[in-house]
Amino acid sequence: MSQPILPIWLRITAAFSFLFAAVYFPDCGPGRQQTLIIGSKNFTEQVVLGELVAQHLEAKTGLRVERRFYLAGTYICHQALLAGRIDAYMEYTGTALTAILKQPVESDPANVYHKVKREYASRFNLEVMDPLGFNNTFAIVIRGETARRLNLHTISEAAPYVAEWRPGFGYEFMERPDGYQGLGWAYHLAFGQPPRIMDLGLLYRALLEKQVDLVAGNSTDGLIAARDLAILEDDKHYFPPYQAVPMVRRETLRRHPAVREALNQLGGKISDGEMRRLNYAVDGEHRDVVEVVREFLRVKHLD
Repeated sequence: MSQPILPIWLRITAAFSFLFAAVYFPDCGPGRQQTLIIGSKNFTEQVVLGELVAQHLEAKTGLRVERRFYLAGTYICHQALLAGRIDAYMEYTGTALTAILKQPVESDPANVYHKVKREYASRFNLEVMDPLGFNNTFAIVIRGETARRLNLHTISEAAPYVAEWRPGFGYEFMERPDGYQGLGWAYHLAFGQPPRIMDLGLLYRALLEKQVDLVAGNSTDGLIAARDLAILEDDKHYFPPYQAVPMVRRETLRRHPAVREALNQLGGKISDGEMRRLNYAVDGEHRDVVEVVREFLRVKHLD
């Protein structure tokens, strides 16, 4: 079977990832044996989760933990993990299923989790730990005033209006198999103009400033309720489950058995609402992520 041609953004990302890893990450030397390196993608929730894992591992294992946050997107984090440049990072099951494993979208959370766990072990020798408890699915978001004026609650209800709306999406959402094209097909969304592609951090500002009328955000974003934005229900259940799970190198778990025990303690400890509040504390209240995480671990008796 011939190899599939990767989209240009993914080929550029792949090339950059090797240069990035060589320059940014330290070589694996003797000191690395007693050091854990935790990575994260480049948005607030990922940094919060990366810091949470780092603080918890420091407290429970006694090992030194380095942070390697803001590592761009999914592909770079995955490659860094495979190369041994990081020991763990937080991933989402639906992203792992579609973006990394290239599997069809599924809606059952248990099936998706077990398939990802099995395939990551056999293909990559990586361990998928227990879900943290929340599901950060894609959220189709519009202005609250628009939702109230048109009495819109679901994506299906919004479909007749999108011909007059300007959509705004992130780069990955445009290319992913569980992203823009599939969503448009599932809901027959015929936008009057092509989507505006922008950085994730600019989506809500563009929506509030009426530069766009509909965006694809994340359901656990803390700014949605705080900025009078409305999530349209995915009434056709298009999006797969996106349970947050730690991805860890099996070699790391073999070398440091206490890491497995510590990560298992985080299973089921964060609800959707709690993750939303953690994100808002950083994005909305501009609090220091280290303090926000420290407080949460103390409240949960995980410190």
